[in-house]
Amino acid sequence: MPPDQDQPRGPAPTLMKIIVAGGFGVGKTTLVGAVSEITPLTTEEYLTSASARTDSLDGVEAKTTTTVAVDFGRRSFAEPEPMRLLLFGTPGQERFWFTWDDLVSGSIGAIVLADTRRLRDCFPAVSYFERRAMPFAVAVNEFEGSPYRYTTAQVRQALVLPDDVPVVPCDARDTRSAASVLITLVEHALTRIRSRPSASGVHS
Repeated sequence: MPPDQDQPRGPAPTLMKIIVAGGFGVGKTTLVGAVSEITPLTTEEYLTSASARTDSLDGVEAKTTTTVAVDFGRRSFAEPEPMRLLLFGTPGQERFWFTWDDLVSGSIGAIVLADTRRLRDCFPAVSYFERRAMPFAVAVNEFEGSPYRYTTAQVRQALVLPDDVPVVPCDARDTRSAASVLITLVEHALTRIRSRPSASGVHS
């Protein structure tokens, strides 16, 4: 039966591209999988002895696979406005960073996942987005059983982050927690976009 042509339709969701970045083994694939409303596309390969000299497993000894191209997922929200987020998880190893420029094209912002056991590993991602003047938020992935617990203020200080960059704790395995991180980033990115002098006419 054809749909009722007179039935009112809500506004079409705004499409927004989000990057999920961070160091090797920090939980990017896990976060995309936890929050995606579709079966995520992953490009994981098994770690081998050949990569042992370049992929340090200190702190993530149980890790057996790694992303070599991109993870993709999708998440829709009705509030604060209808939007559909397209999530692109980057590979964490330095030898795959050449893919980042293409991945970030057209994105409104990025989530930088941080593991406090290996906090230094997210410095390259923070520096990358700062150089591009791209809005980003730092999500501190609090692994169960980790002996390292820091306040968001301590993480901000350690990463030398400006006051306006959101720093939020999260559990990359938990859908609600991961979704909260996405909303935080979108709100931050839209605030940045609307504050620019050339932002007149930007969707609000």
